[in-house]
Formats: sequence, C-alpha cells, structure tokens
Amino acid sequence: MCGRSPEEVGMSDERHADLGKLGPLRGVAEALSLFTILPGPYLSDIDRSLARRAITAFPWLGLCLGAVAGGIVALVLGLGAGSLLAGVLALCWLAGATGGFHLDGVADTADGLGSRTAPDKALEIMKKSDIGPMGVISIVLALIVDAAAVVSLAGTTVSGAWWRVAMVVALGPAIGRAAILFATMTGVPCARPGGFGSLVAGVTTPRSAAINLTALGAVVALTGLVAGGWRWCLVAAMCAALALLIARGWIRHLVKRLSGMTGDTFGSINEVTQMSFWVLSALAVAVVS
Repeated sequence: MCGRSPEEVGMSDERHADLGKLGPLRGVAEALSLFTILPGPYLSDIDRSLARRAITAFPWLGLCLGAVAGGIVALVLGLGAGSLLAGVLALCWLAGATGGFHLDGVADTADGLGSRTAPDKALEIMKKSDIGPMGVISIVLALIVDAAAVVSLAGTTVSGAWWRVAMVVALGPAIGRAAILFATMTGVPCARPGGFGSLVAGVTTPRSAAINLTALGAVVALTGLVAGGWRWCLVAAMCAALALLIARGWIRHLVKRLSGMTGDTFGSINEVTQMSFWVLSALAVAVVS
C-alpha cells in the first residue's frame, strides 16, 4: 500500500458520486476494489477521504471474505471430505481473492528483516520483485501453520460440529485486517513518504479505531456465543484480543526496524494477526472441549 504515488493512482478533487449511493457500504465497496481482485466499482481517483473509508471498512471486508472461507470449511467438513482439504481450500480462496497481496507482503517483509541491514537497505530489498529464501520459507510456514490450525480446530471439536469450526475460521480474516487500524493510526510513520502510504498514514483516528474494534468485538463474542455458548464466547473474545496484542507488538517492531510502514508490512501484519487468532483459537478450544 505504500508503493504507489499520488500521481499513479490519479488523485483529484472529484467525489465518487455513484459510490455515495451505497451509504454505509461505500467503504466496503472501495476496500473491495483496493484490496482484492474481485469485481468491484472502478475507482478513477484515490484521495485521503477514500483511503480513510476503505481502511475503516477493512475489517468488515475481511469478515465478508472470512464468511466465504468459513462456508468452504463448512461444506467440506459437512461432506466428510476431511479437515486438511477444508483448510487448504479456504486458504486458496483467501489467497486467490486478494491476489496473494498479503502473502507477498509476508515474503518481502521476511526478506527485508532477514537481511539484517540498515532500514534503507532493507526497504530496497523489500521493493525488489524477486523473492529470497527467507520469503519462501515464511510463506510456506505461514500456510502450513494456518492449515494446521484449521485441522486442529476440526479435530478438537465434537463430531458433527463442523459449523463451529467454520465460524471460528470466518473470524480470522476480520481480526487480521482489524490490526491494520493500529498500523494506520496517527503517529505511525510510513517508511516511504510520497507514495501511496502517504494516503493511508494516519487516516485512522483513535475514535474510529475504538468504534470499529468495539463493533467487531461484539461480532466476535456473538459468534462464539452461537458456536458454543459462554465458554466459546470468552475463548473467541480472548483469542481476538491476544491476536491484536501480538499485532501491536509486531507493528512496533516493524517501525523500529524499518522506520515505518510499507505495503509489504501491512500484508505481514494481516497474516501474522490472522494466523495468531487461528492458532490461539485451536489451542483454547482444545482446552475447553
């Protein structure tokens, strides 16, 4: 998200009149166009207002993507085809729908951090189109851990409770994208000023983050309650909170190491947070089941 200049995205003072008709869903539609390869409205220009709406709606776009991933898991498990296939197909959907943007961010961030060089040199490595051994290893491990978490969830729930697994899986992408609210708050710098990152840097206010995280927390708690009563409600809420806490730590480390955020680091934040939520959920469910 930090790699494109305002000129490249065609900044102007025009307002998106057609999207305005969508009301509260406008931000989700804009996030769909910006952060996925799925069919969405054409954005002729991108300004700070659009970027703010899209980032604010990012967790809710994640919930929509997660709902489809959860549906895939539910279908495969319901048919008795196995939890491994369910997890792999859900991950294929998430990677395909986003064009692999976030996984690419994981690889580039790993290459930059793994270089153990100064921030400017690390950023130069991350900007290259090729992928190094650290990047390959990071992608492989991330996908393996994600799939293993889904398999573990399916194995620790009671027989026939595939829908519970699907509901937990559905929350992962939303929690992962909610972490981006922290990364775009005032005071978090962009490592490459002047690029697309200048549009999203500082667009999230504390009030906006609080409202969205509170609303998402309610969704997480309700999902857990429906899936397995008060125990699952507490498990889901605690795992979400811990995953976001891990995200905050990861963001601080990235800022310290790279002097700011880039599009690649946003991808890594999303994937690390999503993975943390699924792993923590799998461990917690194993304890309470």
